[in-house]
Amino acid sequence: MFKVPVSCFIISKNEGDRIGRTIRSVRPWVDEVVVIDSESSDDTVSVALAEGCRVITQSWLGFGSQKRFGEDQCRNNWVFNLDADEVVTPQLAREIIAMFANGDPVFVAYGMPIQMVYPGATTPRPMARDHWYVRLYDRRYVRFRNSKIHDTVVTDEHPIGWFQAPVFHYSMRSFADMKRKLDERTWLLVENSGLNSKLELASRLLIELPMNFFKYYVVRRHCTGGLKGLRYAWIQARYRFLKIYRLWRSGKVRSGPSSIAA
Repeated sequence: MFKVPVSCFIISKNEGDRIGRTIRSVRPWVDEVVVIDSESSDDTVSVALAEGCRVITQSWLGFGSQKRFGEDQCRNNWVFNLDADEVVTPQLAREIIAMFANGDPVFVAYGMPIQMVYPGATTPRPMARDHWYVRLYDRRYVRFRNSKIHDTVVTDEHPIGWFQAPVFHYSMRSFADMKRKLDERTWLLVENSGLNSKLELASRLLIELPMNFFKYYVVRRHCTGGLKGLRYAWIQARYRFLKIYRLWRSGKVRSGPSSIAA
């Protein structure tokens, strides 16, 4: 198979049960796979090494900062970021291979749909509409934001290309695991928040739960996911509400306007 001049880098911690599947979805067609491991206590490192990856241990720097560290470890300027619970579909792999086979890419960064898969399922729900993220890019021009809580590629004024085929995101081992992760992320956002408007927080306490339930259940089409979709939308909406409530209780308030962390 034609190998593209791309380094795939993956950050990990205790992902031994699923990182192998992630690696195998890219290993045959990328130039290298680099795993940045945050001192896992399971077999993540041995699994990655057995799959032919280069593994580098780095204590946790924060979401964006860890990925910036990963960018620096790659030998190619074109890099492809995956999380350890994501899998590149064969259709997306073919799109990427074809783009490089036809010469230099037109854009310096490319986004793609990231479609979530419910616990126990193998594919996303019908008509899934979750997220579009930039994951394939030339690090000489764009990079991840250097942030403890946000992990997005900053593209500034650069135009972006888009692939049509998705990455499958197996983000939850179970719904209990989903609640644990959202709880940890919510507290992290509260801890790293600046001062927030007391009036804005009060108004958002009234609308946050129904607004986000509508967003996830209808706009992002979890209504097509049956009972699991209903449960997913409710959990997401509840923790969005809890974020605002915890900000309110934290005492990080002021009388003027503010911008609340997403």
